[in-house]
Amino acid sequence: MNFEIYCDESCLEALNKKDEHSFIGIGGVWLPSEMRTKFKEDVNSIKRKYGVKGELKWNKVTPKYLPLYKEIIDYFFDSKYLRFRVILVQSDKVDLIKFHNSDAELSFYKFYYQMIKTWIYDFNLYDVYLDLKKNRNKGRLKELERFLDKANFFSDVRLVQGLPSNQSLGIQLADLLTGIATAKVNQKTQSEAKNALIQYVESHLRYTIQHTPKNEEKFNVFKINLQGGW
Repeated sequence: MNFEIYCDESCLEALNKKDEHSFIGIGGVWLPSEMRTKFKEDVNSIKRKYGVKGELKWNKVTPKYLPLYKEIIDYFFDSKYLRFRVILVQSDKVDLIKFHNSDAELSFYKFYYQMIKTWIYDFNLYDVYLDLKKNRNKGRLKELERFLDKANFFSDVRLVQGLPSNQSLGIQLADLLTGIATAKVNQKTQSEAKNALIQYVESHLRYTIQHTPKNEEKFNVFKINLQGGW
């Protein structure tokens, strides 16, 4: 089966400025390729209903647009073909010097690898799309593609590509869900609308957003352990 994975991140600045946020979030939405057209049509229909032409983003959640974002959340949970996974990285535990050659960009893509590889299953083909950004090392996406392709001998990661988020509803959904999960664990959100949306997601989950079991397939949250041990 062919899958597309749409990815984004939240609070990334904490890789270099540890006191900015307690956790960094790196997340992805898994979508069967055959459902892409339906996904785009359905989400665009919701946007038209609320007169929204711009991007869906966590940072755009306001009281005015809270009903729109609640309907997007309803759509995600009602759509059996959509899955989401996020890894949460404790910023003050990231040792760029010891493990990442003093390179925050390198650590960023290593964490992307950890987020994606767990859901690369046998006998599937994957296309991975990340929010487009300028990399100091222009070979980063090809490196990530190569390592992901090697992560499972019986699967094929065909490409890892950067896309502008305004051209990808999948990346926009990843931005929203990753922002929600990361904001919850950072516990710094002052916006009533954003806190209401976090609670709305938790009402769907029927539990507080937190580290989930490995087999959680709808809204999977993994707090990565950077200390080693058991």
